[in-house]
Amino acid sequence: MADKTYDVVVIGGGPAGYVAAIRAAQLGLQTALVEKEELGGVCLNWGCIPTKALLKNAEVLSYFQDAEQWGLTFDNLRVDWGKAVSRSRQVVKRLTTGVGSLMKKNKIDVFKDEGFLRAKDTVELKGGQQLKTKNIIVATGSRANTLGYPIDGKRLITSNEAVVIPEIPKRIIIMGAGAVGTEFASIFRTYGSEVTLVEMLPHIVPAEDAEIADLLTREFTRQGIKVMASTLVEGITPGESGVTISITGAADSQTLEGDVVLIAVGRLPNSQNLNLEAAGVAVERGYIVSDGHQRTNVPGIYAIGDVTKPPLLAHKGMREGEIAAEVIAGLNPPAMNMDNVPHPTYSVPQIGSIGLTEKQARERGGDIKIGRFPYRALGKALAIGDYEGFVKIIVDAKYGEILGAHIIGPDATEGIHEIGLAKSAELTPLELSHAIHAHPTLAEAIGEAVLAVDGRAIHI
Repeated sequence: MADKTYDVVVIGGGPAGYVAAIRAAQLGLQTALVEKEELGGVCLNWGCIPTKALLKNAEVLSYFQDAEQWGLTFDNLRVDWGKAVSRSRQVVKRLTTGVGSLMKKNKIDVFKDEGFLRAKDTVELKGGQQLKTKNIIVATGSRANTLGYPIDGKRLITSNEAVVIPEIPKRIIIMGAGAVGTEFASIFRTYGSEVTLVEMLPHIVPAEDAEIADLLTREFTRQGIKVMASTLVEGITPGESGVTISITGAADSQTLEGDVVLIAVGRLPNSQNLNLEAAGVAVERGYIVSDGHQRTNVPGIYAIGDVTKPPLLAHKGMREGEIAAEVIAGLNPPAMNMDNVPHPTYSVPQIGSIGLTEKQARERGGDIKIGRFPYRALGKALAIGDYEGFVKIIVDAKYGEILGAHIIGPDATEGIHEIGLAKSAELTPLELSHAIHAHPTLAEAIGEAVLAVDGRAIHI
């Protein structure tokens, strides 16, 4: 293809990048997208989507494991992990094909190649072609942080290898207890692995409210997952028959043995090999510096998604993609508000949160009020046999502003959106309490929690 000139060239075809490209095309901008691997990025191909498919398989399996409480008995249950993996890959294929169709529908030129900045108005492909453009959006995402350990795909794996691991390991040690680590802990434990979860910080899911972490720890322990917080991994030694890791805890040092170690200690931004210095783009700690409208320090160059700054969440990157495209098109979208980004964790039980934790709210100063409501007091939760958890809402005592909300329990990743909408609309708990929540539903717990802020909860 001959060299072409575009209004926008997006480098990276993950959720942030392909959304930015679609929104730019919707706004009448001539758009190209450069992706060196598969459309959908890590999220669709190796992260968000395949893990949720595997978690659904694990959920279905858990129903069979607990069948007796539902009055069901059977013999000869057979579990086929290979079919679970195959189903997850089918879901991925369907979605990647769909993204490709969206590119064609919106008349976006897609280049399967590696792109880098030749200048602030030029993206050069590894194959030699140059794309002239008025605007560049960098959306190159992130990669698993391996801490320098060599990933062999057998004894040492990251989340990429975990979603296609051929057999369930008898013993797995998971380093890192954030969203990725806890989700895989739930999957592997349900499928029968002996799971040890190691976290260097004082509690698992360290970004979450302490009460949420405490309950998840209790539930994981009840499920048979060994939780080791405040524990530092000093070294990993893979062998022919397994892996040994050396750890230091609060009290002593010891070694753990497993068949596989999953390293899930976070991600690193893919800002290397882009030749950012050619255009003078500022980078801090590996992240491209951008403002609330995704502009870098260089006019005409924007950055979105994981390559910019935490939280490294697909939906955050998607919204940033929309913002960047709209700014380029001359619109004036609201700036990105990180306090309104929901944080989902699909462990068992699920976690959904938004805004400040209780600790963060107290550290900011000012009086706060807290409303809580337990699922144990909720008819729908008892009816479905899933009642471990609660809703917690943190409110500014003076102005009634919702500062944060935290849910742990059934469908928490869905329920958090009601509070997210209320927070974005700057509703107070009183105003939110005026919404009638259907009975019996899990959402009633939110209605009761906002009443509990002022001591008005009905069912506790």
